[in-house]
Amino acid sequence: MLILLGVAAAVQAASGDTLRIVGFTAYANPTWQFPIGGPEKKWLRDTQAFVFGGELHFGALPCDSDAFAEDYNYPTLSLGAKLALNNGVTMRRTADPLWGKLVPVDYDSHLGDIFTLYGAFSRPLLRRGRWQVDYSLRAGVGYGPHIYNRTDNIDNELIGSRFTIFFGAGLLASCRISSQWALTAGVLYGHHSNGALDRPNKGENHVGPVVGLRYAPRQLDLPQRAPSPLRPFRRYWYADLRLGFGGKTLLEDWQKTQYQTDPSDPDYRTDHFRFYTAYSLQASLMCRYARRWASGLGLDVYYGSYYKRVRDLDRAAGETCSHSPWSVGISAKHEVYYHNLSLNMALGLYLYRQMGAGAKAIEQPYYERIGVYYTFPRLAGLRIGASVNAHFAKADITEFIVGIPFRLSAAP
Repeated sequence: MLILLGVAAAVQAASGDTLRIVGFTAYANPTWQFPIGGPEKKWLRDTQAFVFGGELHFGALPCDSDAFAEDYNYPTLSLGAKLALNNGVTMRRTADPLWGKLVPVDYDSHLGDIFTLYGAFSRPLLRRGRWQVDYSLRAGVGYGPHIYNRTDNIDNELIGSRFTIFFGAGLLASCRISSQWALTAGVLYGHHSNGALDRPNKGENHVGPVVGLRYAPRQLDLPQRAPSPLRPFRRYWYADLRLGFGGKTLLEDWQKTQYQTDPSDPDYRTDHFRFYTAYSLQASLMCRYARRWASGLGLDVYYGSYYKRVRDLDRAAGETCSHSPWSVGISAKHEVYYHNLSLNMALGLYLYRQMGAGAKAIEQPYYERIGVYYTFPRLAGLRIGASVNAHFAKADITEFIVGIPFRLSAAP
């Protein structure tokens, strides 16, 4: 999914666009795992880990007359890599009637180390003298071989796949100590999960302070504005059509094999889960009222091939719910642009959804969607990207997205 942030920065810089290499950072980040749900507090034991990382920064300068850069106070796009030493994070289930037929084991499970490649967007909030304060958004992919399995890591319910989706955010301050070097410090939050593409999928969440050394010969002494006024932006309307191709594994399968299956059954606490395909169509009416922002309303249609499996599970449990592969929702949408990159967010309400008893128990009547996209202007505005559809921040479907906008009024 989501290394698009950094990759696009490198592509634009290499192609002679306004982005150029403006520095790099090496950092260290002690972290602590923290549980999101109440049950996790019962089996998450040791929580401390340590992260080492580095980033290569790209940005634009006032002499480039970059309108996007001026709007964002001359931000940086970065390509980053980090190694999280997580083997000290341990988990172990204890006897609890809430666990159903689950039998505790006599050893600790470990989260395991995770290597992550990511892209980052950092926007300055303050520049004053030697000081600069930024917020940072990060997204990418992680790899960790020490995952859930029922042989020797049976209580690692945080990570169930070797490849994971990464999302992070941070607040950082930099202080120049010479003409080219600066010290950085702040706090970082990070999250790894598999976006419901495998099980388990509780995800790991970590937070902690960060310190680093940054080579930044240009960014810390930029003026607040470009030396000459830039062309104003003209508002316009557009229709946006997007097709999604993705899928998921079922939380219902996870719960059944963990808590409702006898220990003598071959499927008891299994680490193999079937992948089901899913598709979506999004049609939106959007107004781009600023160079970096657009908002609107959309109709979202989903088709899930997994409805038959949900129906079979409900029938086996004596449930008489209705089931349909189709779901329809209406959503408020907001998109944030930086050159050809965009971050799309949506909050929707289901108008129709019949996914059985399990969905009624674990889902909400509303849904959230977030995705990262790259636009190809020479291909009539074709967009590609990836998004995650969630219920109350719990991933439901991960999709690859293809879309195209249709202008309905004069272009800027």
